[in-house]
Amino acid sequence: MRTRSDLSGPFELNIIGTNATTADPPGQPMNLELHSQRLLLRPLAAEDLELAVELFTDPEIMTFVGKPSTAEMIAEEMPIALSRGGGGCIGIWCILDRITGEKLGETFLLPLAIEGDDTDWDLVGGPGLPEAEIETGYFLRRPAWGKGYATETIKRLTMFAFEETPLEELVAVIDPKNDASHNVLLKAGFTEEGPRRAYATEMQGFRISRAQWKAQFGDAG
Repeated sequence: MRTRSDLSGPFELNIIGTNATTADPPGQPMNLELHSQRLLLRPLAAEDLELAVELFTDPEIMTFVGKPSTAEMIAEEMPIALSRGGGGCIGIWCILDRITGEKLGETFLLPLAIEGDDTDWDLVGGPGLPEAEIETGYFLRRPAWGKGYATETIKRLTMFAFEETPLEELVAVIDPKNDASHNVLLKAGFTEEGPRRAYATEMQGFRISRAQWKAQFGDAG
């Protein structure tokens, strides 16, 4: 998983793409601020640069996803990371404590890179869904580890994907040695698919369809 995105406020839903269903017409503008029991997910904003620097320069946080970046490089790339596509549903969210407002990390719905080592941002920004598999994932600050925030985040973002957008499936990829993220994805209802190509290397693949999600969580969601 790799990443970094914004524009707060509603977006008109006008989404087309290989992962979308055309069964349901666009409805009311989407609310991109998502709430769960303990968390608020809102579109990433320019004011979140300090959070991005903390996340992506930390060698421990980046253990399973690549080399740490530099503050200068992150600042340079931040405007690109604020891109959104698919009427707003493709992009990055900031994860916050719902009560205190403390920033805990980032989560995303982005086109999965296969042979590139980072997101292809040329696929993000149009009115339709990218012609690619849509990946979800997360990055958490170290003080937020071990508290169940990752599972809560992925469950909420998956609910958004299948209740508020035409996406028919989501994928996730992790380093095979990343046991923590492996457990998070299974708890969030994803099915392990085994080795697959992503980010120009071999990774462990996971997938969940709209039908699988509805069977597991639809009644509760």
